[in-house]
Amino acid sequence: MNPTLLQAATVVTEPQQLDFIELAIKGGWVMIPILLLSIVAVFVFTERFMAINRASKMDNHFMSNIREYIQSNRIDGAIALCQANNTPQSRLIEKGIKRMGAPLGDVQTAIENVGGLEVSRLEKGLAMLAMVAGGAPMLGFLGTVTGMVRAFFNMASAGNNLDIQVLSSGIYEAMVTTVAGLIVGIIAYFGYNYLVSRVSRVVFQLEASTMEFMDMLYTKQPSHGN
Repeated sequence: MNPTLLQAATVVTEPQQLDFIELAIKGGWVMIPILLLSIVAVFVFTERFMAINRASKMDNHFMSNIREYIQSNRIDGAIALCQANNTPQSRLIEKGIKRMGAPLGDVQTAIENVGGLEVSRLEKGLAMLAMVAGGAPMLGFLGTVTGMVRAFFNMASAGNNLDIQVLSSGIYEAMVTTVAGLIVGIIAYFGYNYLVSRVSRVVFQLEASTMEFMDMLYTKQPSHGN
């Protein structure tokens, strides 16, 4: 047998490896806004996760200490304890303590107003994350359309010289942008819902603290003083 043919037969062609950066470049200009949205999603999720995590860490003995201060008419001590904690829970209770002496309905309204502000602070940025969850797949689909348009344009321009290489760039753009948009959108969607569930848990804790504080006032309404 011819040694040259034998050598050629034993040559094993290594499979071509997919390179992420190369694929991203083939996705075309649509990959740029998708990349920007992914950066925004990571930043918003990380920042909100840390903020919500701090807000959810409530002292288990806080309300019992507040009850002791109120029952012993040490209002200034209760306010100082709230300011030392500096959490959404403590800011709610601090507002209620400062309203003590007013009708109970007014006290509860003041606490609820502060609670609304605290929840708004916790939810800041979540709308942006929801926008990424909905916008990234749409950009991916836009890349699909533009890629297919380019593929058909190249096919029409090639005439009788049609080759697979002529279509590949447009098809790459169509498929890569779809995959990238869906990946970013899915991750942002799950991140958004996770943060919303964490906010709901904090809101429940704030409502429980409010009810406990109002029960204290129904039991006893001390006057301000040292």
